[in-house]
Formats: sequence, structure tokens, C-alpha cells
Amino acid sequence: MVLFFETLTVIGSVLFMYMSLFFVYALIRKRNDIADFAWGFGFILVALVSLFLFAATPRKELVVVLVALWGLRLAMHIYFRNRGKKEDWRYKKWREDWGKWFIPRTYLQVFLLQGVLLLLIALPIIFVNTFDTGTVFGLLDFVAVLIWLFGFYFETVGDYQLYRFIKNPDNKGKIMKEGLWKYTRHPNYFGEITMWWGIWLIALSVPYGWISVIGPLTITVLITKVSGIPMLEKKYEGDPEYEEYKKKTSRLIPWLKKADTS
Repeated sequence: MVLFFETLTVIGSVLFMYMSLFFVYALIRKRNDIADFAWGFGFILVALVSLFLFAATPRKELVVVLVALWGLRLAMHIYFRNRGKKEDWRYKKWREDWGKWFIPRTYLQVFLLQGVLLLLIALPIIFVNTFDTGTVFGLLDFVAVLIWLFGFYFETVGDYQLYRFIKNPDNKGKIMKEGLWKYTRHPNYFGEITMWWGIWLIALSVPYGWISVIGPLTITVLITKVSGIPMLEKKYEGDPEYEEYKKKTSRLIPWLKKADTS
């Protein structure tokens, strides 16, 4: 485990510099939602740095490819979603609420905190790239990839369907309830959580890999209890159409029976 903590120190230092640079860029652009764009690329950085620290194996390369696919897609989605628009409403509200403490709180509570959370969620990646010995793929790896692909489908398709819905001016002020959004109010969040549990299952094939369960648990709690679903649903609180949608549609896990009642 000494090797792991040495690896963690190196990656933590790289992430500190990475998030600090994005903080400076956000100040220049006057847009703290740049932190969302940095999120996906941050995981790719962790995957590549931890891979280059040790000899490559097929399992390590598999994890890096999966993380790179997810991170690139997410970063590009956020870029095109925010392009030409004002700062995301969540960050704008913090800008107003924090007043004169805006800059230090932005650095600590947006960028550095995000770096810490990123490091925790990425633990399965780090464990695989630190401890994998090059053993052949097994059934668990196969199941893990299938679970990851299932999650990737939900996040990618869910995001695309919502993007198309919002781009249509006829839908202004309406609630997205079609496609995957017919079965869960948050298909993209469901997909992201599912993918990280898939990555963790791959980590179970390496020594000490079970400890990295901290990663998927962290992203699950963040999305379901902290900054994901609760914050988004608070925005629509009191909206009659959304309240009706909530009664008929599963909060997170796709559920056919509820969808049929709509």
C-alpha cells in the first residue's frame, strides 16, 4: 500500500496544478461553469498519469480507454451546451451569494473541492493502474464492461435527447418527458453512476481493488444527495408540470411500470 499512497501523492499534486490553472482561466473568462468542462478531462488526466507511472497491461489500457471515452464525450457535451450562453445558473447564484468572498470561495469550494472529489471518484482507476499484474481478462471484466456500456448508453442518449429538446424553441418552458426521460427523471445521472460502478467491478480483479468502492459510493452520494438531483429538482420545485412528472416517473432507476402510467 505504500506504493499506492506514493501514486496518490503524485496524482494529487498534478490535479492541484490542473484545477488551479482552470481556476485562473475561469477568473479571466468570468465563468465558473468552466469547472464542469474541466471535470471530464480531469479523469482522463488521472487515468493517463497513473498509467504512465507503471508498465501498461491490457486491463489498465481498457480502463483508460473507457474513462477517455466518457471524459471526452462529457467535456464536449458541456462545451456545446454552454457555448454562446451565459454562465450556468448554479454558478451565477454562488457568484451573487458569496459577494466579496467570491474569489477565495470559488477557489476552495468549486475548483479545489472538485479536485478532491475527482480524486476520490477516480480511486478505481488508480488501483487498477497501480496494482494490476497483467492477469488475463475474466468473467468479471466482461460483466463490468457490459454494465459500463449500459451506463454510457443512458448518459449519452439522455444528454442528446435533452439537448435536442432544449434546442427546439417550441419546447421553451416545457418539461422533457420523452425518450429515456419517460422511464427516469435523470437518465444521464443514472448512466454516470452505473459507469463508475462498472469501473469499480474491473478494479475488483486487482489486489486491494475492493477498497476503491469509495469511488462509486462518492459519485452516487453526490448525484443523489448533494449537487446532482437535489439541486436540479429544487429548480423546478412548484412547477405543476414537473410535479406531475415526478408522480409518474422514477427518480433515478429506469422503471417501466411507472412509465406505463404516464
